[in-house]
Amino acid sequence: MPPYPNLISDSLLISETIQLLRSVGGRVSAVEVVDYVMKIRQPEPDLAKLLVADLVEADPRLHLDEDTLELIDSDFESRAFAETDFVVFDFETTGAKTPPCRVTEIGAYLVRNGVIIEEFQTLVNPETPIPPFITNLTGISDRMVKNAPVFRDVAADFLDFIGDSVLVAHNAHFDMRFLNHEIGRIYQNYRVANPSLCTVRLSRRLVTNIDNHRLRTLADYYSVALVNHHRASDDARATAHIFINLLEQLQTRGVRDLAAAKKFKF
Repeated sequence: MPPYPNLISDSLLISETIQLLRSVGGRVSAVEVVDYVMKIRQPEPDLAKLLVADLVEADPRLHLDEDTLELIDSDFESRAFAETDFVVFDFETTGAKTPPCRVTEIGAYLVRNGVIIEEFQTLVNPETPIPPFITNLTGISDRMVKNAPVFRDVAADFLDFIGDSVLVAHNAHFDMRFLNHEIGRIYQNYRVANPSLCTVRLSRRLVTNIDNHRLRTLADYYSVALVNHHRASDDARATAHIFINLLEQLQTRGVRDLAAAKKFKF
């Protein structure tokens, strides 16, 4: 089984198996999976079941019923916002690219029914020097993170904190890329299953009367305090309050679930 329930496999075999299942309506015989994905022509049914059982063991999206493999899709897309937890998070890092850059700080806030109810924050030892430019930008120095936990030591707590929430970040592609990179270093060939929303993209659709959609600009627009910009906790807190405003705007426009939010256009 996956090391955590909110991790899914990133292996090529499983990715191709998922694609096959989606192309045929979510159910396919073990023999067909082994033939198509593993390129073992006309395998014996018992052998096919054994090989497919290994895939099932590695990924919670797969279920083997006798000799038929089934795809178990999550209900994230159809889950109403009122029934959904959101974790708004921000990473500070040693640079923009991963690899080789690493996380130096995590800030995260759990939002439920439009209210922040819990927080998670920690410095992280990136196990690599922090460039002077990044220290000048964030204020985080090698000295500050010297005795901080490495990502491996906080990963379990962070995965427990996010649970099955929808992850939200300002420029979510950046933070999700770093999250999955760090997770993949610890749990090889795994990534988080949680879907994500980006407050940059949402704000571009919902707030069209501002010059840009930077975090500072949106914070000013919504009268949200942003005291220590480029520190994970402060940026995540500001993003959480911005997201709560965006969520209210979405719902007034009749957008009440993740699928509709991703399709929404002003």
